[in-house]
Amino acid sequence: MRRWLIWNVLFRLHEAAKKHPTYRFLREMEAAETLSSDGLRELQCQKLQDLIQYGYRHVPYVRARLDEAGMEPGSLRTPEDLARLPIMRKADVRQHRAELRSDIAGKLASFTTGGSTGEPLIFDLAKRRVASRVACRQRTSRWWGVSVGDPEVAIWGAPVELKRQDMVRSLRDVFLASRLLSAFEMNDATMSDYIEVLESGQYRQIFGYPSALYLLCLHARSKRKNLRGLGLKVAFVTGEVLYEYQREVITEVFNCPVANGYGGRDSALIAHECPQGGMHILADALILELVDPQGRPVQPGEAGEIVITDLYSHEAPFIRYGTGDVAVLSTKACRCGRSLPMLEYVEGRSNDTIVAPDGRMINSLALIYSVREVPGIERFRIRQTSVSSFHIQVVRNSIFSKDSEQRISTNWTRLFRGPVDIAFEYLQELPPDPSGKFRHVVSDVRTAATGAPR
Repeated sequence: MRRWLIWNVLFRLHEAAKKHPTYRFLREMEAAETLSSDGLRELQCQKLQDLIQYGYRHVPYVRARLDEAGMEPGSLRTPEDLARLPIMRKADVRQHRAELRSDIAGKLASFTTGGSTGEPLIFDLAKRRVASRVACRQRTSRWWGVSVGDPEVAIWGAPVELKRQDMVRSLRDVFLASRLLSAFEMNDATMSDYIEVLESGQYRQIFGYPSALYLLCLHARSKRKNLRGLGLKVAFVTGEVLYEYQREVITEVFNCPVANGYGGRDSALIAHECPQGGMHILADALILELVDPQGRPVQPGEAGEIVITDLYSHEAPFIRYGTGDVAVLSTKACRCGRSLPMLEYVEGRSNDTIVAPDGRMINSLALIYSVREVPGIERFRIRQTSVSSFHIQVVRNSIFSKDSEQRISTNWTRLFRGPVDIAFEYLQELPPDPSGKFRHVVSDVRTAATGAPR
């Protein structure tokens, strides 16, 4: 009864009071999932044409980009036509923020990214785009049989959410059965408190960074806390790459499946896992391209940077926005029957990839697994400071020894086909990044292969 009341009355009134057409968008999105692949493409084309026509008439930045490319708005009709436009970067949003605003948009809300790359971004969102984000999350939650109204714990670290947790917001969360906990303070004392929160409520869903939920589960194991009977139906994770070892631990400790979501504060929810395991691109809400360092489309099965066009972003358009993340497109069909295309996997940010001294590009997982298998390491962060130099921060326990250092050195000599310099730093705790996320591997090396700062 409480769930029905929240979903059908309280949350509906909440969104209506904010003038968010969330429920209409949700109906449209769920209807789009029944379309064939051809029908979905036709819908994409219609929405794209509407976005471009609006942008050309009302958004100076869009008009200037099309004029520079020698394009009439009517000539941009399909997702493939987008490749004729330049990729929009964070620097473009910063420099042209005023020109990105529609002249008929009215008041826009200011949003900020967490700055996990060291580059926080301030940008504008209209009510339509905010509502589309809420609808996308509710849509994917409903894939897993939950929605607003099912009691939820969120372990999150975005500073904007934590700063806004005032009396009004706290009261709203009570009505909507949501509890926000900070991912910035994942120490023994706070994690014990978080477990008490979980045990004291009847939560159906938990939401957070993979690293935060993973740490909480490891803490529960160390304290011999049995959380399998909590009644959690699903653990939603996003904001970081989800590693398989994290999925296994979270699934076992909470006794529920893990649902992986991929997106960003600036790029919205891009793809989400369904119960059958497909990482579906929300293709009726956005157009996703995968491109090489020169901005050219890559083939399915090849890794490329994710570039998105948000089809709900009219009033402050994000058209061909480069996310800096790398992924591979799947050619498979999902058992769930949805025609939404899928990502094979998301590798994470381009500077999560390591450059070997011989020029090879090495996925960060190779380093992560070679360190994880060393006894005595509880938590770690790896930074590549030059092509042949690394700095590893380690939280260790009594099992760790100097032999452990040598084991890592030996593993990496084999991996890099030659010796590299490794500096070890031992800490009591490893805090998350300023955004609240935790990145295991970061490279500061700049390469021609990616064109990205490392």
